[in-house]
Amino acid sequence: MDVNEYLGLFLDEAQEHIQSVNTQLLKLEQTGSFEAVQEIFRSAHTLKGMSATMGYEHVANLTHEMESALDLVRGGKKESNQLLLDTMFSAMEQIEEMIANIESGGSGSNVDVGATVKAFQSFIGQEETEAVEAVSPFTVDLYTDSVVEQAKQTGFEAFQLSVKLSDAVVLKAARAYMVFDRLQELGEVVRTVPDTEAIEQEQFELSFEVLFLSQESAEVIEHAVSQVSEVDRVHVTVFTSEHESVPEVAASAEAVAVPEVKPQPSAQEAEEVKEQPVAQAKTIRVNLERIDRLMNLFEEFIIDRGRLERLADEVGQPELNETVEKIKRGTNELQSLVLTLRMMPIEQVFNRFPRMVRSVAKDIHKKVQLDITGAETELDRTVIDEIGDPLVHLIRNAIDHGIELPEVREQAGKDKQGKLSLRAYHGGNRVFIEIEDDGAGINVDKVRAKALERGVLTAEEAAAMSDNELAMLIFAPGFSTADVVTDLSGRGVGLDVVKNKIESLGGVVSLETVVGQGTKFQVSLPLTLSIISAMLVLAGDETYAIPLSSILETTLLDEADILTAHRERVFDFRGQLVPLVYLKEMFGIDAETKSQFPVVVVRKGNKLVGVVVNDLIGQQEIVMKPLGSYLEGIPAISGATILGDGRVALIVDSNDLF
Repeated sequence: MDVNEYLGLFLDEAQEHIQSVNTQLLKLEQTGSFEAVQEIFRSAHTLKGMSATMGYEHVANLTHEMESALDLVRGGKKESNQLLLDTMFSAMEQIEEMIANIESGGSGSNVDVGATVKAFQSFIGQEETEAVEAVSPFTVDLYTDSVVEQAKQTGFEAFQLSVKLSDAVVLKAARAYMVFDRLQELGEVVRTVPDTEAIEQEQFELSFEVLFLSQESAEVIEHAVSQVSEVDRVHVTVFTSEHESVPEVAASAEAVAVPEVKPQPSAQEAEEVKEQPVAQAKTIRVNLERIDRLMNLFEEFIIDRGRLERLADEVGQPELNETVEKIKRGTNELQSLVLTLRMMPIEQVFNRFPRMVRSVAKDIHKKVQLDITGAETELDRTVIDEIGDPLVHLIRNAIDHGIELPEVREQAGKDKQGKLSLRAYHGGNRVFIEIEDDGAGINVDKVRAKALERGVLTAEEAAAMSDNELAMLIFAPGFSTADVVTDLSGRGVGLDVVKNKIESLGGVVSLETVVGQGTKFQVSLPLTLSIISAMLVLAGDETYAIPLSSILETTLLDEADILTAHRERVFDFRGQLVPLVYLKEMFGIDAETKSQFPVVVVRKGNKLVGVVVNDLIGQQEIVMKPLGSYLEGIPAISGATILGDGRVALIVDSNDLF
């Protein structure tokens, strides 16, 4: 079997199981939930089987140790403790590294898991070994006992075989059949537990027992069965009879089945198996490149649709206008569907942080509570793939530099446990991610002194800057206020990389800090939806597009309505003074001044700005095109679009107007 064609599916499902285990581990640590143990066991078991099938033995072996330890907990033989939890968290970090290695073309053998395996075995102790070696005696009825006695009189010996298949076995029933076929060559199978029908239907886990008559020795039988592929262990003992009454045969057989099968869980598992094909039929995995191709084709279609609308208006035929309107309605629905294909909830990124926060806080002896809100906020897939690492840096920085040690917090009158909030929400055509801590804040005086020492700015420039502007210097390359270099920070790298990465995605990072109260980082990212609704406006003879998602409303304003406040032009908008921005002045366009002119009121959070334009053209669906690297950094411009007449219109980034 060529496993390469299944590699993408394996990696996707492995990430899902890793995330499930991480989430349930935190739940187990906080609540001791037995359901969490069951969920972790299921994910570890599935991941083990997948890895073994794909040939990644290092992942399979580590997950096997996890499964063995968890099996003792869910069976009530052991209790979950801190040793197990710490070892599980460590194992998941190693598994993530191995999966990353597999994704980059490796075999997953890049991590030394010896210490982790020993920790699991220390927890397991001798429980598992004793359970494997112990063989429950068959409880048989009088008829079976008489058959055994008659066979002994003719030179046969009765043996009890306990057979355990490999954890990586795919077709259990087929392997069991091969075991029985091998046994038939050496003697006669009298009885099995579970019964043969259950084994044929794979209604058993990995172990089954056989009552067997043969003239061969136990060693010969054990050797023959162990030669069957995917048989893990075989244990052969001389059969010792224990009678049972006929009415109790079913109950007794169930009582000695190895492993024990409880009726209710078996029914639930059977139900899950029945439902599984239905769930698979509803979901398919599509390569992202295909969605990109579909998006590019649809973008061209939208441009042609705009041209068709313009031509239909010029021709003025009712039938043509009606057809164009139907095309417009259909493409609007198709557009919504195509865009949705690329959107994913940001929880794909956020889900990795709870375990990371726990690990980092524990390493530096701090107590941190992470609160996540807005994980359902959707963002383009390409941005989600890229934003994870910058957020990791910001969170680690907040834990290391922001939140104080428990004893320091207590002296300052704070709770020993620091609070770290991670929030995401939509704002116009952008997504905002905030990371806020209730720590010590940024020491602006220390930042100013370090900046002056390194010549980053002059004393005059420093005196003119606000505290938040000074605090932003921590994003400068090589800038660090840490007194000691640690594994987490202090080398002056990290935050400058964060800023560069976010800006490369068309985003902006800012911060607010109050000494003694905490720091808030805010990351603003474009949705990067290629097709958006926009209002087309004129500034002079040039056409600009303002995203409709950021527009509150449009209004007409007289020259006499313009007021001045703090040397800025403002106007009264429903009792609120709103600053005015003239598009022609911002982009250096020559245009006549009218006594009455349109104003587009745009918003960012609870802030408003009035954009003064020469004329309103109307609403239109536009395709966002990047300007290219040679035009990056133009203020208040986020991209361009091609209009129906073939002209290019620039797209205004309303967030820059604030």
